[in-house]
Amino acid sequence: MPHSAVPQTPATPAPGSSDPGRHAPGPSAGAPAAGDPPLAPFAAAALEAAHLDEPLAPTGRTLRWGVVSTASIAEKVVPDIAALPDARVVAVSSRVQARAEDFARRHGIERAYGDTAAATGLERLAGDPDVEVVYVATPHGHHHRDVSVLLRAGKHVVCEKALAITAAEVRDLIRLARAHGVLLMEAVWTRMTPGFRAALRRVRSGDLGRVRAVDGTIGMSRPVDPDHRLFCRADGGGVLLDMLVYPLTWTAALLGAPRSWSARAELGPTAVDVDTALTLEFGGARGHVSGTLSAAVPHQVVVSGTEGWLRVDGRINCPTALVLQPAEGLRRGAAPVVERVAVTGAGYVYEMREATRCVQAGLTESPVVPWADSLATAEFFDRVRARIGLVYPHDDALPTNP
Repeated sequence: MPHSAVPQTPATPAPGSSDPGRHAPGPSAGAPAAGDPPLAPFAAAALEAAHLDEPLAPTGRTLRWGVVSTASIAEKVVPDIAALPDARVVAVSSRVQARAEDFARRHGIERAYGDTAAATGLERLAGDPDVEVVYVATPHGHHHRDVSVLLRAGKHVVCEKALAITAAEVRDLIRLARAHGVLLMEAVWTRMTPGFRAALRRVRSGDLGRVRAVDGTIGMSRPVDPDHRLFCRADGGGVLLDMLVYPLTWTAALLGAPRSWSARAELGPTAVDVDTALTLEFGGARGHVSGTLSAAVPHQVVVSGTEGWLRVDGRINCPTALVLQPAEGLRRGAAPVVERVAVTGAGYVYEMREATRCVQAGLTESPVVPWADSLATAEFFDRVRARIGLVYPHDDALPTNP
């Protein structure tokens, strides 16, 4: 049933509001010229990350990668990892040995690990001394368990978003990464894509004037399937954790942390949110983001400023075109300008280039996806879930491992 929330003021920073002093060393965010619209620290870091301009240029020694899960997202991401000149995918794990072997055969991976009587496929991969960095593609609900095993084994980890189900789980993973001195990066790939960076460049150059509003929608009409991860509570199913990170990436980059927010949601028959909308107030600016599993909606982000607007249609998580309408052109009746954006591979190569750079440089966190941002997002989502009545089993099973 629908739930309506009164405006809430976050007790902790919302996504994109991390303290830049907590970021790991990395690309210089640079100081914008006087009068330029400000960007969130992570957005400024992404804009100044020159290595993302040429993602297939070699940057250092070759890293040996492992992959956890043979899920559909891994099918898309692994070819982009393999495309890097300084990456070699050497191992993959699955609960089922045959699936791991089939995935390995199709992607040219040397070793395949499935569950045995003695150890899980994950544990076997974590014990492989040849694996240095691991991409985790399991459902959200398994992230804390899976990433914990890898961090304790001394592996660098790039984990699909959401990094974990609860803020408590995220804090625990950060603790482990810090204790073992390894990279932990949430795979919020949008932050590093060329289309997103092109939009940031437009905003920082002043093409839109002062940003007054960001509106984003994402979703699909999908029959309820209790066995699918999107509808399974144990897997962290629902709109909030799986979809809203994308439009919220845009609001966070351009407007920072909201001063207040309100939420509306509908919980489906499996008790996960099938429709969620957030209204965000920034003081002089606003945001509205929504996601759904119950309706066909346009995937779109619209950024409205005092001097024009910018629209992204379709892939808001990896834009291939920007539509720009300056206010002056609008007054003259001129058509909007379309800027095409080339994307390498499936678009995941950029986040893997950033992770590679971090490992090569000895960083434990990326300035483009710092730990503080991942934690702030999890804390914000915890508060939203409390307001809309979305409960996961993980809420009563807080981490207790040393």
